[in-house]
Amino acid sequence: MADEKLSIMCSNVSSTTMQSWRERPPSSYSIKVQNLSQFVSSTLYSDGKYQSRRFSSGDYKWSLIIYPKGNDKNNGSGFISMYVEIDNTSLMSTPPTDVYADLRFFIFNRKENKYFTIQDVESKPFNALRTMWGIPRVLSLDTFNDRKNGYHFDGDHCEFGVDIIVAPPPTKWEIISFDEKVSVPKFSWTVKNFSKIKENPHASNSFSIGGRRWVLKMYPKGYSTAGKWLSIFLFAADGEILKEDEKVNVKAQLKVEDPHGSNHLSYELNCWFKEQGSGYGWDHYVSIDELRKSYLDKEDTLKVEIEFKVVSATKYSSLT
Repeated sequence: MADEKLSIMCSNVSSTTMQSWRERPPSSYSIKVQNLSQFVSSTLYSDGKYQSRRFSSGDYKWSLIIYPKGNDKNNGSGFISMYVEIDNTSLMSTPPTDVYADLRFFIFNRKENKYFTIQDVESKPFNALRTMWGIPRVLSLDTFNDRKNGYHFDGDHCEFGVDIIVAPPPTKWEIISFDEKVSVPKFSWTVKNFSKIKENPHASNSFSIGGRRWVLKMYPKGYSTAGKWLSIFLFAADGEILKEDEKVNVKAQLKVEDPHGSNHLSYELNCWFKEQGSGYGWDHYVSIDELRKSYLDKEDTLKVEIEFKVVSATKYSSLT
């Protein structure tokens, strides 16, 4: 038999399980039975089950429950059935919460000198209404009882066990919202005497939209192509501080107006602001030649408008 053999199967209780072999013993609890026939006999008057003493795992108290002849009430006839039950006192919390746990059940095989392992691929929610979860069809009794298969050893000994891996409650999260009804979404910027501007960049006044302060910056001499293109970028205004790893999504339309008609030049902006001092926009918004021909009025004035469609906001849990 291979060192590790995996298979996926669906039982009759609509539970997907995974089987494997493992050398390492169970980490949460183990029951070593030294007389299997007497162990089975002892369950005849306890609803066919044996329930272990309580043990701790993941800050909760549990019991391992074994049906050595199968749990008929849970479609486990002809199989060994295994479950874990959480102690009710472990669930005392306000407000009540589910305890999610991954379960792995084990039966030792002396022939392989390994543990037959079966686990449900989904975490199980333990709560006041459902304190017990498990697998009704762990291993067929025909396989288990056939001594040549190795599950009985040293006369009439056998071993069962369980790993309970408790998922901690979620403590790190973020909630992202996208405001699609931005109040006062537009900002208009009238740039007079465009041809005489010497600053590069030339900045607008700061303005507040979507709970943030912004500023537009244009490069009349171009950002990376000297004198050939008008570059325009949107920046977070000075003093608008992003938290560590914070991101703000902006969807907006920026328009350079046509003073001679309605042939405005518009582009859509869709970006995430992630770093202080970063700007987003267009290096080659419009060529300076086309700008002078079509978008400057007779007084050498340029009109720019930005309309915000969406501004995101994010709430974070503590990162400590």
